[in-house]
Amino acid sequence: MIKNFVEELTWRGMIQDSMPGTEEHLLESMRLAYVGIDPTADSLHIGHLVGVMGLRHFQLSGHKPVALVGGATGMIGDPSGKSAERNLLDEKTLEHNQNAIKEQLSRFLDFDSDADNAAIIVNNYDWMKKFSFLEFIRDVGKHITVNYMMAKDSVRKRLSSESSVGMSFTEFTYQLVQGYDFLHLYRNKQCTLQMGGSDQWGNITTGTELIRRVDAGKGYALTWPLITKADGTKFGKTEGGNIWLDTKRTSPYKFYQYWLNTSDIDAEKYIKIFTFLEKEEISALIEEHKEAPHLRVLQKRLAEEITVMVHSQEDLDNAIKASSILFGKSTSEDLKQLNEQTFLDVFDGVPQTQIEKSEIENGLDIIGALAEKGGFLKSNGEARRALKENSISVNKEKVKDDYSITAKDLINNKFVLLQRGKKNYFVLQIV
Repeated sequence: MIKNFVEELTWRGMIQDSMPGTEEHLLESMRLAYVGIDPTADSLHIGHLVGVMGLRHFQLSGHKPVALVGGATGMIGDPSGKSAERNLLDEKTLEHNQNAIKEQLSRFLDFDSDADNAAIIVNNYDWMKKFSFLEFIRDVGKHITVNYMMAKDSVRKRLSSESSVGMSFTEFTYQLVQGYDFLHLYRNKQCTLQMGGSDQWGNITTGTELIRRVDAGKGYALTWPLITKADGTKFGKTEGGNIWLDTKRTSPYKFYQYWLNTSDIDAEKYIKIFTFLEKEEISALIEEHKEAPHLRVLQKRLAEEITVMVHSQEDLDNAIKASSILFGKSTSEDLKQLNEQTFLDVFDGVPQTQIEKSEIENGLDIIGALAEKGGFLKSNGEARRALKENSISVNKEKVKDDYSITAKDLINNKFVLLQRGKKNYFVLQIV
């Protein structure tokens, strides 16, 4: 059964532009649409998620999604919104990246069922590598004028910028390569729609133009808005860089925290885009949030939904548990259940010092750990006073002045967490 894909994306705020007739075309029968994915890393980041969600909604609407990994275009670089060329990748790296990306996409898209609309993944290097330069300019290049290419915003902006770098011929031809992808998929897969971010409109419409001029066919284009943050900072970026879907690059704890810390304005927008919750439920959540913003109902639900979707329920449970370690009541056992990366993420920015393992073999007295050896407190006298006030904890448990730190206190065989009062933390790293 075909559902109204355009209507679904419209209420979610996921359509920037679409060619006339797109909605009607999609309501006629099952269609194929593709989204291009940059394979310059072996993981997607949350900047890719709008496209991935678009493909998932497309499949849920009864259509067949195509994920195109840009192996060939990844070897060129795309000028859209960029001030410099990308690093070019070799074939082996691109193949590794494609396999990793497909594994991540399979959490969202059904690739393996025998349904007519099961998703497929393709790599444009598979057909572009067969072209010689002369064949390409003869068979493809002659159909698109330089005037047409120069009129594209992505090209105009680069050429009119004050940068002395300019634009290479390689980059200039990017829209031809992307346009040919659409023509190739139109011919070989009966793919009639290309989707992407609004900065891709020029490249996508070059494809529809090629289909019209070369095959006298009809291709369609649909773009979603580029995601922004209300405070003007870049969506999907932190001080540490991109928020990745790969746990080795961004831990589930940090991933969860990113969504949990979104502003009220952004959370209201993101929950429509990055979850599959229905319209009525989202409206109810927004109203509930407005009545008690301090409870952060929207942010919590957004973070929960997307963490389970990208990672797992277990990862979400661990992220919530880790979050409560800083702000809630937690125990030594809770701390010891954290893996090393999550521990480091939770206590990111907390002062640390290194202590030789030999220091704790026979027990390191707490006063030495706090002051002389550790440096958490300024002097032995201050350490004694804090202990007398009952304000010192080791791994979240209060200790007295006769306490000694031994190997049994180690978290991940490596860390000991010291704490004074509720908010002052210090990490001993045993090396």
